[in-house]
This record gives sequence, structure tokens and C-alpha cells, in this order.
Amino acid sequence: MFRCSLRALAAIVLANSIALAANAGDAPTPSVIGAYYPGGSASRYPVAQIPADKLTHLFYAFARIEDGRCVVAPDAGAHFAALTELKRKHPHLRTLISIGGWEAGGFSDAALTAASRKRFVASCIALFFDQYRGAFDGVDIDWEFPVYGGPANITARPQDQRNVTLLAGEFRTRLDAVAKARKQQFLLTAALPVGRLQSAGPYDPARSFELAQLAGTLDFINLMTYDMGTTFSPVATFNAPLREDRADPLEPGLRRWNNVEGGVDYYLRHGVPADKLVLGVPFYGRGFRVTSDAGDGLYQPYHGPFQAGDWRTIKARLLTDPKWQQHWHPTAQSPWLFHQADRIFVSYEDPRSIGLRAELAKDRGLRGVFMWELTGDDDQQSLLNAMVRPFEAGR
Repeated sequence: MFRCSLRALAAIVLANSIALAANAGDAPTPSVIGAYYPGGSASRYPVAQIPADKLTHLFYAFARIEDGRCVVAPDAGAHFAALTELKRKHPHLRTLISIGGWEAGGFSDAALTAASRKRFVASCIALFFDQYRGAFDGVDIDWEFPVYGGPANITARPQDQRNVTLLAGEFRTRLDAVAKARKQQFLLTAALPVGRLQSAGPYDPARSFELAQLAGTLDFINLMTYDMGTTFSPVATFNAPLREDRADPLEPGLRRWNNVEGGVDYYLRHGVPADKLVLGVPFYGRGFRVTSDAGDGLYQPYHGPFQAGDWRTIKARLLTDPKWQQHWHPTAQSPWLFHQADRIFVSYEDPRSIGLRAELAKDRGLRGVFMWELTGDDDQQSLLNAMVRPFEAGR
């Protein structure tokens, strides 16, 4: 018995030694510092001005789907040439073409059958990795949303939940084949939402996506931890509250996930590893024309939206106007503004709140952080700098 114990102990020691040796040789997974760049903004924010030295991944938004094939705007070719030049100057930068976006149709039909998936993916590969070879290092799927929750005029089907997994698998297979032939590495990512109120009411991401299976196919997920307070909400509320606020009148079962921390927890509970999640932060605000000045507008009914604009606009026009009262919420860890005379509530993020969200991503062991979208920052890159800071030591 004693001899067997020694053998068992020796086996354990050997196994541990092998594991330690293997782990010692594994390089840590590099953090993602990502930015979405809308191609339509190129005239006022040229590709050459993108602060590539502070980024690891850039997502060009958006390609669309027409007749089951990938298409881009007529001026996109010039942008792609500029991306190739940007990458030449910053070899560490990985660029991805983001396909879809809000109000982008065509996904449900393109993903419906094996033949339609092959046709669609082949068109995307031909466009972005043959015709515009050198511009991109991967594909980002932004299907908003399979099954339900997207714009009412966009086709959605119950079988979308399975088909988005199969579509991702087809992209993975084709990208890996091209990568092998060219001795390169190509990425596959997706932008996925958190639980919130959407066009069809309370929205559950697990009804749209096979989360664990999809995560296994993707290199990482851009988790859209924002748009939690929109015109789908019954009251004026935060766009991206960090934590659950029990004073929020939202139904408790939904409120639990309708915040940044809750959204992360939801994905972890559904089998998505922390190192496959990249936390999203908004560089824009959302406004409501409320019917009461109680609570300085927070959680009050409203009769219409107010176009708050991006951080650049809010900083220049609202924060400099004393009529806009500035507030900070200790639980949501978010600022807000209230114009009492006009009864307007504005939720937004500033360097302090962006930094806190990036710190949460770092502390929870997530893959990194990204923003929607780059052109919303000010000229000093205040939000980007705050987003990057927690990850600088590991870069």
C-alpha cells in the first residue's frame, strides 16, 4: 500500500512538472485594445489619423449584404488602400472588416442553407482577401440580431440561432484555408449584445445565439455592453450602467443583466470563457425629453429622444454650458446631465467612467476592451487614453 502511494505520488509530481513546463512555455494571451471605425466618417476623420499606436485591433464598419453577397460603399476601396498603408506603418495592428450593423438586412437569408452560406462567405473572401488583399486580417460578424430583437423590417427566423453558428463555422473554415495557403493568421470575431429591452421587448441573447458553441469558433467576442438605455426603455436611464441599480424600475429579472457587470456575468454563465470576451464602451451619449424634473431626470418617463451626440459634442457644447447640471451615480458609476428648464436628461461616458469600465475588464480577466466608435473622441483622445490605461502595463 505504501509502495502504491509512492507511485501515485510520483505520478502526480511528474504530471505537475509537465504541466508547469508546458505553462512556462505558453506566452500570455495579448490584450485587445479595439476600435470601430465607421467608413462613412472618412471625410472628416481620415484613416491616416487613426491612432494606431494605441490600438491592437481596428474594425472597419460596415460591409453590407445584397443578394446574399458582401458589398461595400463605392468609396470603400480608397479607405482600404489607406488601411493597407496604415498597417505598413504599424505592423502590430490587426484590421477586420465588420459585416452588418444595426439595420443591416440579409443575414437570415444568407445563412439559411449550406449553399447560401458557402455562396455568401465565398463572396466575402473574394472581396476582402483577394480583391483587397492586404487590407484585412479577419472578419467581424455583426448580425443584429438573429431570431428576434432587431429592426422590425429585417427578416428573422427561429432557425437563425443555429444558422449563425453554422455561418461562423463556414467563415472559420474558409479563413483558415486562406491563412494556411498564405502562411498567415486570419481572425474571426463577432459583436454580440447583452440582455436589454429591444424592439420586441425584453431581449435574451441566448435565444439568438448558441453562445458557448459560437465562442468556440470565434477568436473573441466584442461584447456590446452599451445601448442599455434607448428609446425601447420606458424611462430615461443610463446607456451603459456599470452595476445594477435597484432603484431602476426595470423588471428585476432583466435589470440583473442590464448593466456592464451583469452582461459579463451572463456570458460567463452561458459558457463563454473570460478570455474570449472584449468589453465594449460607448463614446457617445443618449438623451431623453422627460416629463418630470424629479430625480434630475433619472428614471423619469419621457415623451421623445434628445440627440445627445458623441463625447466630442457633449464635451464642447453641453459640459461648457452651466444650464446643464452635472451628476454622478455611485452605483452605475456613470455621469449624467440634466437641463432643468427644458427637462432633458443625457446619459454619457467621460474619462472617469470609461477608465472604470476598462479596469473592470482587466480585473475580471477579460481579453480586453473596445469602443464604438473612434471618431466620437475629442482631439486629445481623452476617452481612448482612459480606455487603454489599465492595460498599458501588459503591452
